[in-house]
Amino acid sequence: MDFYINEETAWLRRTVGWVVNVVVVIACAWFVVYGFCGQVRILGNSMQPVLDGEDVVLVNRLAYDVGKPERFDIVAFEREDGTKNVKRILGLPGETVEIRGGFLFINGEILYAENGLEQVSLAGRAESPIRLGADEYFLLGDNRDSSEDSRFANVGNVKEDKILGKVWLRIFPILKLDLIRSQ
Repeated sequence: MDFYINEETAWLRRTVGWVVNVVVVIACAWFVVYGFCGQVRILGNSMQPVLDGEDVVLVNRLAYDVGKPERFDIVAFEREDGTKNVKRILGLPGETVEIRGGFLFINGEILYAENGLEQVSLAGRAESPIRLGADEYFLLGDNRDSSEDSRFANVGNVKEDKILGKVWLRIFPILKLDLIRSQ
């Protein structure tokens, strides 16, 4: 009989230990996601091929508390109407951005990038040089032909305080779970 009680006690201890471990992991994951990250759903196909419409990504809100946004970072930002968008930073504060002949120019020099990110078929308001302010960024979607971005007046230059953070992880759909790299 004593053996049965000890075996039952050991089983109960293992079960309680397992439940406590699961609760701690879930609590830590919740704290990390909601304490340091934000969640944004991608609207439309403007970031293809990196991100697809309806993908859900996590945004690192602390990334720009300790550093500055950099060229080619994929960021989430809040538009004037309160909607959240995801685009890639191409123009940095103080730079002059222009789109000529289908190419993006920064301070008069063509921007060379991987995957043809420097090519732009529609210039929009960047047909004329745009001088970025000390706290402004020029953002473009990777799918240039299907992106509402800084080329258009309804988005325009994005102020630093409107940038929510750096996109770092696709969490949905689960089968496409993946780290998001800037370039």
